[in-house]
Amino acid sequence: MTACSVKNEELQMQKTWLVTGAAGGLGRAITEHALAKGDQVVATARQPETLSTLQAQYESRIAIAALDVTDAGGADAAVERAIDVFGRLDVLVNNAGFAKIAPFEQTSPEDFQAQIDTNFNRVINLTRAALPTMRQQRSAHIINISSGAGRIGAAGMSAYSAAKFAVGGFTESLAKEVATFGVQVLALEPGSMQTNWASFATADTADVSSDYQVTVGHNLAAAHQLAGNEIGDLQKYARGIFDLSRRNELPNHLLLGCDALFVVRRGDTARDKAAADLSFLSHVAID
Repeated sequence: MTACSVKNEELQMQKTWLVTGAAGGLGRAITEHALAKGDQVVATARQPETLSTLQAQYESRIAIAALDVTDAGGADAAVERAIDVFGRLDVLVNNAGFAKIAPFEQTSPEDFQAQIDTNFNRVINLTRAALPTMRQQRSAHIINISSGAGRIGAAGMSAYSAAKFAVGGFTESLAKEVATFGVQVLALEPGSMQTNWASFATADTADVSSDYQVTVGHNLAAAHQLAGNEIGDLQKYARGIFDLSRRNELPNHLLLGCDALFVVRRGDTARDKAAADLSFLSHVAID
């Protein structure tokens, strides 16, 4: 193989990413790793100036865009930026998200909707914007960062889990629609990570009423203890996500982290037991 053919092969392997929530946490780790491996990235954030150091380091291989992930127009503009600057879009990572731990009864409609918008509707907006280009290319990956909370609900996280369950259902349905023309769609469901998720989820929360102390209060206290002690390694996760971008076939769901695996398996066991305990209902005729 000649040096020229090797270079051409390397260029063909180079991919263009669009990563939301790239200012910090997992989004930042994914962006840095993709750039370090030679790929191109459109990195989005509410405050794009937080990405200036990456711009200085990688220059023409990174494009930075301001993006409110709940804005459908902004999603269209971000995809257009990828096409205008790099000519294609190979990997969309829907990453931005947050939670606020509180009883549903004490969560205002506005706060509930804000979590749905950021954690679910942003996935819809970006995917809708990116899919026509990806379909025409006949090759792409959409990686939706969900959560173990998208498999098992927890007290105090009704809005967050509702959104993440929706991400999982949307991902699985869409994956079955688009696989025939080379687009792979995955809901990645990690456990705790070294981000500010737990700190934000527990900040400025209202006092939990006495009736909810044993449930929501317990989980709020656990999240306080989790903040700063998360076990998920962002760099390992970023490397894993990069490796997924090189695979031609992806599962619809993928759990990451031993804590997520433990919680989901415990939940599945409880569901199986509940179903077995109510097995007599299978003999009941329902009109």
